[in-house]
Amino acid sequence: MQISSIISMNTPLKTNIEYFNLVKNLIYSITIILLSSSFFSCKSRVDLRLTLNDIQIVGSHNSYKKAIDPELMDILHVNDSNLAITLDYAHVDILEQLSVGMRSLELDLFHDPAGGRYSDPLGLKVIENPSFYDTAKMREPGFKVFHVQDIDFRTHYYLFSDALEVIRNWSDDNPDHLPLIITINLKDEIIAWEGFTNPLTFHKNALDSVDQEILSVLEWDRLIYPDLVRGSYKTLEAAILENGWPDLDDVRGKMMFVLDASGSKNDLYMDGHPSLSQRVMFINVEEGQPEAAFRILNNPFISFNKIRELVQQGYMVRTRADANTIEARMNDYSRWERAKESGAQVISTDYYMLSMLFESNYAVGFGRDTIFRLNPLRINK
Repeated sequence: MQISSIISMNTPLKTNIEYFNLVKNLIYSITIILLSSSFFSCKSRVDLRLTLNDIQIVGSHNSYKKAIDPELMDILHVNDSNLAITLDYAHVDILEQLSVGMRSLELDLFHDPAGGRYSDPLGLKVIENPSFYDTAKMREPGFKVFHVQDIDFRTHYYLFSDALEVIRNWSDDNPDHLPLIITINLKDEIIAWEGFTNPLTFHKNALDSVDQEILSVLEWDRLIYPDLVRGSYKTLEAAILENGWPDLDDVRGKMMFVLDASGSKNDLYMDGHPSLSQRVMFINVEEGQPEAAFRILNNPFISFNKIRELVQQGYMVRTRADANTIEARMNDYSRWERAKESGAQVISTDYYMLSMLFESNYAVGFGRDTIFRLNPLRINK
């Protein structure tokens, strides 16, 4: 892909920030390319073919999350202060995140096919002045989007389908945007505290329904899906290692879903779909398996060398810049720096903006108002 195709003067106003920021990073990257014998050319211009895995982006963690009601948070602090601290973060709504340039999101799903399972959370019963909670939405059938049953249930989008509609509409208005990478976390953990709701298990039919829900809002041609990447190769892993990921220009305006699961959930999702044939989502399985393409390795300290190795081989990886509000409270950027150096294509954070809940100067990005860049580990390989 030519550099001129990146710097498009016909880009909608809302996405000009993507091109402006990418151009700034190109100045650095082109210098490296010109100094490298493998990229040097006597031509008067530089041709640079970028693929989906050649960039690094900052993404939001639990992108739907609103702050816990202050009165309920006070109760949590009394009963379990460590837990309360880890839950003390929040995000602006997804539309605003996309508008400021976020290109990766995360959604947690609870299975609720009949509706109403989470419409009367315990947390609302123990406080005197509960903040707004849409019980009518929660009575509707469908996957619910929130963090923890009964205590951390406030959300910008009660229904998965509502979140998808917002994302779809934004994408329609910004058709040349960088691809959106959306991780999906399936929540069915039982919390053995009195009065807490037991979530429904994600069986195979439920996993099939996640795909169906996505396809009810987004057509196949709006998606980056396993069959698209696999092409004529026998396995998905062989495709990404031998042929690589799609060109970045070819997947602008599209969305890619990744199932952040393990064990039985992955087994059920793969069942009857070898190499994720006819599936919507990529999955997090270890390299060496036919379905391996995208890894989730959340600790860039522990997994630093592993992430670099995978990225250099051709896999895509998500890691995290911070967790449990620790880095923000300490103004500690060491994990963020390690995440950048690892080469992981997606770096998830709760702090692309300053905290709205406690005093902190911590906020991550690749420079002033820049939340994505060319991936040095890929471009300079």
